[in-house]
Amino acid sequence: MSFSLKALEYEQVERLVGLLNKQLPLHGCGNFPTLEVTLEAMVRAVKSSLQEQGVELRDVRLNGSAASYVVADSNIDTYNDVDLIFGVNLDEADSFKRVKEAVGESLLKLLPEQVSKMRLRSKMMVDAYVNKMVKVAQGNDCWSLMSLHNEGGCNVELKFVDKMRRQFEFSVDSFQIYLDPLLYYQTHSTVDMSKTFYPTVYGVSLYGDFEEAAGHLKEHWIDTIQPEEIRGGGLLKYARLLASGYKPLYPAKLARMERYMCSRFFIDFPDIDKQGEVIEKYLVGHCSASRGTVECARARYTYLMVLHRVIEQSTVCLMSHERRQTLRFITQAACACLKQANANSTSPSSMSSSSSSSACSSPVKNLNFRSRRHYNSNNRDYKTCYQGNKDYKSRISPTALPFIPGQLLYRCQS
Repeated sequence: MSFSLKALEYEQVERLVGLLNKQLPLHGCGNFPTLEVTLEAMVRAVKSSLQEQGVELRDVRLNGSAASYVVADSNIDTYNDVDLIFGVNLDEADSFKRVKEAVGESLLKLLPEQVSKMRLRSKMMVDAYVNKMVKVAQGNDCWSLMSLHNEGGCNVELKFVDKMRRQFEFSVDSFQIYLDPLLYYQTHSTVDMSKTFYPTVYGVSLYGDFEEAAGHLKEHWIDTIQPEEIRGGGLLKYARLLASGYKPLYPAKLARMERYMCSRFFIDFPDIDKQGEVIEKYLVGHCSASRGTVECARARYTYLMVLHRVIEQSTVCLMSHERRQTLRFITQAACACLKQANANSTSPSSMSSSSSSSACSSPVKNLNFRSRRHYNSNNRDYKTCYQGNKDYKSRISPTALPFIPGQLLYRCQS
């Protein structure tokens, strides 16, 4: 796959510096303290620990939505998480073990000075601050991921990549930015950055042409190549882009692209339990609780209805009862979000920052995936579509949320 490099402009480098210098809390479990660290400090600590562990490091890149935030104009002012890629050599048998040890050691270095480190070990730090670990070593894929927990949803994902067959889903998230030149400049330069003097920092689009991908990002276009190669088909990300106002660049090939996405999604997640788990994790990871409970629930409701429409219209690889089961689960989850939004819209205390994270953390955890009663599309009097919570007896009025054009506003009742 071809791709092109482009030197970032001064404004983009300035946004990158601001991102690297921003304080980002990492929350530990139990009595472990919250780590208030900058992204730059995290990168430097991990690089130092990898060197101490004897792991060969090629480069460090910023990836995903944070890289898109740097590349984009002012029309994108947020990012869901911070994705860092450390290019490493994982050929040796114990390479993955040494990478894990390096992450634990870097977290030890970032502990506040007043915390005693005498009895702490790197494994304890990994157990306390890492909420997800992935290891892949097969064929053209050899990489690992460790996600550092942030209660606001902006997790720091550390990817250690020797080789990875597919590193992006859509053109708008295909950007990677090389951090090494900027880190070197900040370490050795005695001259402050200005419009006439700043380091040359390169970005790359793995989609292909950098300017073309940047144009898609600016105009909110959706395009990808070979969606069947993406784990999950890119279906969940595609639905989120649609819900966020993005539009397909080539409507003529939309139907075929959606069929590929749905087929790959159901190949990777063949049963309803796995589908429910991955949808739940996606909802938790891609809705900022800082927006408030009502806004968060509304965003999730809109997203689930878009996902429902795409699966309903474009799934051709499932038996009819399997398709209905998946659609019923998504309907149940949407009803749960609708109920949550209506309940919290009348409760000002629920909008406090202390409660928004927990109140909007897991809207579909308690759903009964295999409920026999479900929404009947031929009946305008809505059936019960949320059976998981036995205490759920209240009727939800659709007037509390705005109607979404082209979509049916579900109403849950006992």
